[in-house]
Amino acid sequence: LVEKLSTQAPQCAVLVISSSKDSNLILQALRAGAKEFLTQPVRIEDLLAALGRISERRFGKGDGRPRGSQVITVAGAIGGVGTTSIAVNLGCALARDQRNSVALVDLDLCLGDADVFLDTIPDYTLVDVAQNVMRLDFSLLKRSLTKHSSGLYLLPRPVRIEDARLISPEDLQRVIGLLKATFTHVVLDLSKAYTPIDMVALEMATHIVLVTQLDLPCLRNVVRLMMSFGEMENLADRVKIVINRVGLDGGQISLKKAEETMGKPIFWQVPNDYRTMSEVRNNGVPLIEQYPRAAVTQAIVGLAEALCGEPKDEAAETSAKNSLFGRLFKIGSKPSK
Repeated sequence: LVEKLSTQAPQCAVLVISSSKDSNLILQALRAGAKEFLTQPVRIEDLLAALGRISERRFGKGDGRPRGSQVITVAGAIGGVGTTSIAVNLGCALARDQRNSVALVDLDLCLGDADVFLDTIPDYTLVDVAQNVMRLDFSLLKRSLTKHSSGLYLLPRPVRIEDARLISPEDLQRVIGLLKATFTHVVLDLSKAYTPIDMVALEMATHIVLVTQLDLPCLRNVVRLMMSFGEMENLADRVKIVINRVGLDGGQISLKKAEETMGKPIFWQVPNDYRTMSEVRNNGVPLIEQYPRAAVTQAIVGLAEALCGEPKDEAAETSAKNSLFGRLFKIGSKPSK
């Protein structure tokens, strides 16, 4: 029925309300064209929020920001380039905007430490969610994640290293699909091994943030990765090169030479600030909370805005015809001449 409605009446936005909490049904409905899926009993605030998201996607807010959920996959050219630092602080920077709901998933299944960066002790991990994804609905999924004071939701790697094998690429695909239907932004922190799990995260990404430094081993790996990504449909086009620790020492390769070596423009630069980054990591506090005015913090905030659009001020009052229900149901609107 959803597919038929979406095909025959493409101007209509389909919102499904069901007593079923089956994640397969939810994903099928969304793939068939449903814009939102709510489970009964429906709270009025959830209904209004869903209608608001539908309205934003259709009519926009006039702030120039992209609509719909975005998956930002953060990958590293080599171990130790600061991939997790970028992923965690990028997620916190996005979450500072109250219009965003942001989830961070630690996909370094054996040695990930995103929970350490946020000083959290989660009740559940990725393996718990992956093994129960068929029984989860949106509200249960959110309760399975750990909410940080910044507003960021964290889904960490398994506690036991041997549990990493319990998560299959198919499991992760379902988890990401459910996260996309629940959050406006999903940040995925990859491992350095580029496993089949990591490849799912790359394939489902809206943006791929490839973190590197200005040294030859890193830049050589960027070239190798881009060659590999080029063999996959539309993957290379989604890659954004981010240079971390710019100004680390006098022996760094120049930005111009780096671009020539990689054959791809640099999307963003993050300055070196070893002391600040070490302090916030050891304290388990994100940059945006401990050092909001630091140059490295502002660089990551700028990266978030560059990826997802910079929020702009909105009018304090909105006329009836531009209100949520006015836009949805054309209350008081007149045809343009």
